[in-house]
Amino acid sequence: MSTVDISDGRKTVAGAFLSTFVGSGAVVLVGFFFPALVGGVIGGQTWLVLALLFFGSGLGYIAVLPHDSDGTTESTGSALLAVRRGSVRSLLGDVVAAHDPAILGLPIAVFAGYFALQLAFPATTTAAINGLTDGILRGMGPMLLGVSLLSVLYCGALLFGPWGDIKLGGEDATPAYTYPTYFSLVFTAGIAAGIVFWGPAEALFHYQQPPPYFDAPAGSSAAVNAALVYSLFHWGVSAWAAYAAIGIPIAYFVFQRGAPLRVSSILTPFLGVDGLASPWSRLVDTLAVFATIGGIATSLGLISQQFLAGVAFQWDVPPSDIGPVLLVGGLATVFVLSAVSGLHRGIRRISGLTVVLFGLFALLLLTVGPRGFVVDRGTDALGSYAVHVLPMSLFSSGSWVTEWTVWNWAWWFSWAPFAGTFIAALSRGRRIRTVVFTSVVATSAATGAWFLIFGGTALSLQRGGGADALGAITERGGSEAVAGFPLLSSLPLGELLAFLFLSLIVVFMVTSADTSTLVTAILASRREVAPSRGSIVLWGGFQAAVALSVLLAGGGETLQALAVLTGAPFAVLAVLALIGLSLALYREERGRGHASIVRQALDRLPTIQAHHDVDPPDRES
Repeated sequence: MSTVDISDGRKTVAGAFLSTFVGSGAVVLVGFFFPALVGGVIGGQTWLVLALLFFGSGLGYIAVLPHDSDGTTESTGSALLAVRRGSVRSLLGDVVAAHDPAILGLPIAVFAGYFALQLAFPATTTAAINGLTDGILRGMGPMLLGVSLLSVLYCGALLFGPWGDIKLGGEDATPAYTYPTYFSLVFTAGIAAGIVFWGPAEALFHYQQPPPYFDAPAGSSAAVNAALVYSLFHWGVSAWAAYAAIGIPIAYFVFQRGAPLRVSSILTPFLGVDGLASPWSRLVDTLAVFATIGGIATSLGLISQQFLAGVAFQWDVPPSDIGPVLLVGGLATVFVLSAVSGLHRGIRRISGLTVVLFGLFALLLLTVGPRGFVVDRGTDALGSYAVHVLPMSLFSSGSWVTEWTVWNWAWWFSWAPFAGTFIAALSRGRRIRTVVFTSVVATSAATGAWFLIFGGTALSLQRGGGADALGAITERGGSEAVAGFPLLSSLPLGELLAFLFLSLIVVFMVTSADTSTLVTAILASRREVAPSRGSIVLWGGFQAAVALSVLLAGGGETLQALAVLTGAPFAVLAVLALIGLSLALYREERGRGHASIVRQALDRLPTIQAHHDVDPPDRES
């Protein structure tokens, strides 16, 4: 097929997306902001279909627009995430030939077996998985707490120490993307829609059942501070450091030692680059694929519940079996299209849109919400967090810590394989210090601001009687998915906030799912073979099938627990990765003149001082 044919085809598809976006958008916006004009003409599942057409066609249009570098050679860093084109006729054969049989077959077999057992013996399967998860979290809880703290301390050493001065790919390497784009890609890939799901809910739960570390009475003013501090703790530097603990070793060995872009590259110091085809390496990559699918698919299922709750809240759409099918199918179509379009087009553009919507929503919520309460309590929480973060990291008493903190760390480590691999692939031409700052400090600042604004707003409205989100959660059988909507509806510009909130659910889920689909296709492909479009469609469809099975067959919490089980092994692998990176840095980078931040600042002092040593002009002359 010629380039002209491809270009014409893209224009046709883009035109179809744009027309659908404008047509469905007109109806959705009128129905959302002026429901009285529509009345009962449109109802039921039609609203869900129109909403999906609106969001899906808009994101699809962004993904298929041409890029100014189409057809040109990509930089080495971005080429690691390249997608092979192929004809439809050779699609199936290419998928089979390009995949590693073990990495392709084992995750599919495990998930298929799980759902078969869940359907045949639901109670027994749920009890067995939950019992295993509870035992591992309790037994390995101190280890997970320790590895999380180790990751933070190690990232601090890289940020301020001399090793942070190392430029990945050599001094002549240049980044593939501008820094704002780099941050957008890292942030949106690593956080998913969990930040939207838990933004209005987590602080409320901690307010209702305060963490034992602070020993505050439930519903008290002290419980407000404890709730905000622990929200910062669970979504701050301790969480994001898990990604860096895997991603930075991968980046170093890929760009400094020529290892392949694989999670198993963390074994380079022990096996050598030539030994990365060993069964141990394949086991690590297989576990990474399993963890990625479980994490993303479960998140997709949970976020679908939140989106459906929002549609039901706005348009009184009754729950049905077709709703989840429509939603997951629509989201899957969008994130597969985004992944197939490549990093330069769909993934990059939608991540940028996500960050813009994220900032706009937070700013608008801060403007119309209880700003004084948010600022005052947020400032206090930041101070308390700075004082208590170290002892909180070591606090391990009671079941609350296991159910919240340990579970969170296991969940973040289960996401670390795909997030760390993606961060590594993007980081050529960046100094390690910049990678740490972006993937831990900058991302934590963004999530921290979000939880202070949204969590503070939720607590203020709950305490003041402006909204009863906890009551709404109870009415829905304890489902956190509904928490945000009664809060937003009680504020000025509530319709606009709810619309942006639904938009964030979609775009955040798409930005993580398209990235995970691409990374999974890379990990499952044979070495030295870039994933094909068929591979991406396969893994995107499989993630959607797992998510849909979660929603229809039940057992979502059990599958979530099953996915979290992979967090414990990857916490152990993170320690191994940091040990291997330390050995490599000591052996290969010692004596190369790398300078810490303090040394760089001191080296500049003589230059600064020289300006003060110049004799001033004679004022009496």
